[in-house]
Amino acid sequence: MSTFHLISLGCAKNLVDSEVMLGALTLRGWKFEAVPEAAEVLLLNTCGFIQPAVEEAIEEIFALVELKERYPEKKIVVVGCFVQRYRESLVEELPEVDLFVGTEGPEQLPDLLELMMQKERPGAVVVPDTFLMTNRSPRLISTPFYRAWLKITEGCNNRCSYCKIPSIRGDLRSRTSDDLLLEAQRLEGLGVKELSIIAQDTTAHGDDLGKSENIVVLLEKLLENTSLPWLRLLYLYPTRITRELIDILAAESRVVPYLDIPFQHVNDRVLQSMNRPYGFEQLTEMVESLRRAVPDIALRTTFLVGFPGETETEFLQIEKFLRDYRLDHVGVFAYTNEEGAPSEKFPDQLPEEEKARRQNYLLKVQAEMSESIQQKYVGRTEDVIVEGVSEETDLLLQGRTKYQAPEVDGCVYINDGTASTGDIVSVHISEAKIYDLVGGIVK
Repeated sequence: MSTFHLISLGCAKNLVDSEVMLGALTLRGWKFEAVPEAAEVLLLNTCGFIQPAVEEAIEEIFALVELKERYPEKKIVVVGCFVQRYRESLVEELPEVDLFVGTEGPEQLPDLLELMMQKERPGAVVVPDTFLMTNRSPRLISTPFYRAWLKITEGCNNRCSYCKIPSIRGDLRSRTSDDLLLEAQRLEGLGVKELSIIAQDTTAHGDDLGKSENIVVLLEKLLENTSLPWLRLLYLYPTRITRELIDILAAESRVVPYLDIPFQHVNDRVLQSMNRPYGFEQLTEMVESLRRAVPDIALRTTFLVGFPGETETEFLQIEKFLRDYRLDHVGVFAYTNEEGAPSEKFPDQLPEEEKARRQNYLLKVQAEMSESIQQKYVGRTEDVIVEGVSEETDLLLQGRTKYQAPEVDGCVYINDGTASTGDIVSVHISEAKIYDLVGGIVK
């Protein structure tokens, strides 16, 4: 039996690809080893659409190369966005790597590795044709048993001026709602209670399949044909949040009152330069519409600061927006120049230290506001999904409310009562910290 060790970098969408690799290799008889020293093949699934992710991928590759220097018989295989983006120069720059495979190769990986092991590999860099997983893809869940990601599309048809995703992942390809339903039902059968629906642009689902397929149709099928208690929507595009989607959020408690909607900016001119087809007025109208329909909704967004030409006044408009609209969860990223993206050539590029200053300033503003925003939960009794013993102390349990997404938001520290991992329990919230909540299980 051949053995492998897998490291997965990047976002949840990338992790789903890694889970397909895990499933495909296991089905073919490969054995996963948790310790890299015990594995014959060292497999790295990379991100590569922004410079920090590229740097992280290179660091991980060098760490594997160091391991291979001690164990020369090991094979290094690098997969994913980093390969897709830099395919032409990889062999020359990283000769220690035995095989590079592009983003479209998860299910083909067993064949490619077997050829490599037989020294008949089809080439040092393999970039297969476009791939779209289905419910029949041999996926092994790597997340805790009670939650999973449902990746509903590949690629992207948006053309943001700073982004490389379309050139790396290709144009939008949607899975059908019937196919996704079958996968969701299988995940429910495995014990999943929280299904997070993800894509590069979740609200674009079905745009390539005709009028009969869209995110609302998918939600309706999931609600009618599963009993999954929590359905969570992530990565929605601001202009594609329709009245029908808002209505289903308002009417269906199983679609949790939480949306992740990357704004990127709020200034009209900067948004236009980013090739984001909306402005300040549309964003404010959207936030107000959502809160009218779903008063307790939690909103998460991300901002990109230091974009070429962004003035101090334009930057500070984000701060005013945050103070006026008090969003629940906010991520802030400093703009990075991506080779080949249109914004790479834009004039008035800002110094790195100025971009970092703006990022840190907004993060501080949000942190100062967050504790008071969180106070609205104090005194309420909320459903909490239990994630196990707290990472801080084994005297507490830890979980999340519907208003906290996995891996990116705060948590609930449970200081009274007992429950098993994966249970959904009622917790009376007694205290709010900057990002986290504290409370006891209601007996």
